[in-house]
Amino acid sequence: QVQLVESGGGLVQAGGSLRLSCAASGRTFSRYHMGWFRQAPGKEREFVAVINWSGGSTYYADSVKGRFTISRDNAKNTVFLQMNSLKPEDTAIYYCAAALVFGMRGNEYDYWGQGTQVTVSS
Repeated sequence: QVQLVESGGGLVQAGGSLRLSCAASGRTFSRYHMGWFRQAPGKEREFVAVINWSGGSTYYADSVKGRFTISRDNAKNTVFLQMNSLKPEDTAIYYCAAALVFGMRGNEYDYWGQGTQVTVSS
């Protein structure tokens, strides 16, 4: 069982930066690949980024590639999403999730956090 709690969301102007954190409970955190997803109002949830269990492999959605960076600290049971050059279209609730497969589909993930709101003003 893994419990996930996101933090770090907020209101930022376009072009600004935010760093999201996702703290995981449990001793098995390092077994899981970790992903970030987001859902904007009226839109479906979409994949943002994923990092494998060791931190050695990452993959990003085209919409965030070059602006967002996913990382993890297994000693602290935490995964991060550094978001730079934010745009109004990045406004969404951001969720972290844990999976035993290295995937980009939401149904591949076993555990989800409650989400943190990111709002980018123009």
